[in-house]
Amino acid sequence: MKRIGFLWIVMVACLALWAQEPSPKHEFRGVWMPTVFNSYYRNLSVEQLKDTLCHQLDAYKEMGFNTIIYQVRPEGDAFYASQLEPWSRFLTGTQGQAPEGDFDPMAFLVEQCHQRCMEFHAWINPYRANTNKKNKLAENNRYYQNRYLYVSYGNQLLFNPGFPQNRQFIVDVVKDIVTRYDIDALHMDDYFYPYPLKGLKFQDTDTYKRFAKADGFDQLNQLAEWRRNNVNTLVKMLSDTIKATKPWVRFGISPFGIYRNKKQDENGSDTNGLSNYDDLYADTQLWINEGWIDYVIPQLYWEIGHPAANYTTLLYWWRENKGANTQLYIGQSVDRSVGQIKKKLDLTLGDERIGGNCFFTGDNLLINKHGMRDTLTTQYYTQVAFAPTFAHIDSIAPNKPHYVYMDLMGEEPLLKWDAVEGKKETDKVWYYAVYAFDPSIPVDITDMSKLICVTTQKQCPLPQGEGIQPLCLQYVVTAFDRLHNESAPSKAYLHQEK
Repeated sequence: MKRIGFLWIVMVACLALWAQEPSPKHEFRGVWMPTVFNSYYRNLSVEQLKDTLCHQLDAYKEMGFNTIIYQVRPEGDAFYASQLEPWSRFLTGTQGQAPEGDFDPMAFLVEQCHQRCMEFHAWINPYRANTNKKNKLAENNRYYQNRYLYVSYGNQLLFNPGFPQNRQFIVDVVKDIVTRYDIDALHMDDYFYPYPLKGLKFQDTDTYKRFAKADGFDQLNQLAEWRRNNVNTLVKMLSDTIKATKPWVRFGISPFGIYRNKKQDENGSDTNGLSNYDDLYADTQLWINEGWIDYVIPQLYWEIGHPAANYTTLLYWWRENKGANTQLYIGQSVDRSVGQIKKKLDLTLGDERIGGNCFFTGDNLLINKHGMRDTLTTQYYTQVAFAPTFAHIDSIAPNKPHYVYMDLMGEEPLLKWDAVEGKKETDKVWYYAVYAFDPSIPVDITDMSKLICVTTQKQCPLPQGEGIQPLCLQYVVTAFDRLHNESAPSKAYLHQEK
């Protein structure tokens, strides 16, 4: 009787899927999960923290997200087991204090994301060493052995970007992360040289005098160029290090939303605000044009119609300046998109130059602030989308699954298959997709409405419901590698056993 009941399952489920609007096959759907200023982790036991993180990931998965950007280094510290920097105070309450049982949040999150077929991007802040100098640093903090390498600005303590030793240390931190953790990308945010404080000068004149000549800068009026060179050098070093360590790991940056204003550069945007190039000394266009970064997520947090920085103006500027091998995604603010999120997303979706969106913050989505979660799940992320491919890194699809068959003999009807693994890391199968089609139409795996399952396992429960005959449908299975290249489809057959 169970098998007879199963004969009615798939058609209703598939008809429901087929009724939906077309969905993009690949789309970046990211969410930032900040840990800086986190106030609740420290009050949780390890088991409670694991449970909390799993529930959050489940919620993001249910919302349709495929990429988690998690802050693992908020202020020269670590949300992972590091020999270079102390445990974060935002994790345990005291910098340097290890979590119970030496629990490693990043290792846990990487595993949990991959189980859910989601990407994990390790988010670091490169220069911030202490968000408030009143906060006590751990005894083993590098600052106590190398105070001259740091600089104060306002209430903050920062790695001085002018010291080559600091650049090398940040590179060492990143290499350690990339080497020991199976991350999908290394991500940096918008904090390079600090956001300027009115009436307060950044104290790096002595550092400039010490290193400028060796760096090719001879005059004091070239301070701005020297600062930009310091950041450019770090970005290039990080790019080279990541690619030399694990070529498939991407490098992405989410800069402040204005590169330059037209009044500063005729090629800049028609805006009037602080800029990356002139105020944060971050030459994002150089990184894009040189191919040092694989993706860029400008933080376009302003409203449509904002008098100084119109969202629409900036969106069009970035789409025209995205570069050949750097993918463009748009950073969206939950708080500053009230009443406008539909218009904002409609401007990005379907544009071949824009690969998707990323939302700040994840916590706001979890509580459905401003109804944003409802908007996404009911109008935009109604179907699964795979993360974007990166052809300049790898475009070779993995081997397709073989011996795909329907097993109706157990308590639960299953589709099963085998895999032929590739030898290189980029050729290995990372997850599978299962599609269901009416036999009267051609198999078309670009039609995401026919997708019924995404899994890391070599089997998939077939959908169940009333009024469906599964033997009247045709199923195909494809394999994806870790850069989301998809194999050719393998058709399923009915077999009771191998």
